[in-house]
Amino acid sequence: MGTNAEQAWSVYQRAELIYSRDEINLALDLIAKDISQTLSESDPLVLCVMTGGLMTASEILLRMDFPLEVDYIHATRYGLETQGQKLKWIASPRKPLVNRNILVIDDILDEGHTLEAILNFCREEGASSVYSAVLVQKEHDRNTGLKKADFTAMSVPDRYVFGFGMDYKGYLRNIPVIMAAHRDDE
Repeated sequence: MGTNAEQAWSVYQRAELIYSRDEINLALDLIAKDISQTLSESDPLVLCVMTGGLMTASEILLRMDFPLEVDYIHATRYGLETQGQKLKWIASPRKPLVNRNILVIDDILDEGHTLEAILNFCREEGASSVYSAVLVQKEHDRNTGLKKADFTAMSVPDRYVFGFGMDYKGYLRNIPVIMAAHRDDE
């Protein structure tokens, strides 16, 4: 049985603040600067990984002042669960990736399976170069997929985190801060 809005609100009220909106803004400023230094002359195609990467991608894009194109990709392992399942492809980019410089933006790098599969897909589609950017990377040693993104704004403890695009069982993506669920809610 899934989580409802009332249960999600209870989780939010018991959660611990990990990063404030000001701390997130500062980290986004820095990551956008790093990305701009690397990609501003390369006519990149930015792929937002839906749905979690939506807020991160929009915030980073607003901080980059150079020509680029935007599309999206949607692959997930989680659905409405808190632990991964088999990778499910929902949407591939509409724009061709052949001979393009690609930047894939997602919300979190946890074990790395989903992002690694997306990056491999981009390479298989003929991209010239493929970069990854994430808002947060989880601090643990369980990475059995991609170990590190090319650009990472912040790290988070090995807890169930939500907010700023990351969800708690389908809810709370819209919270403008990053929270960690109480251990009883993980």
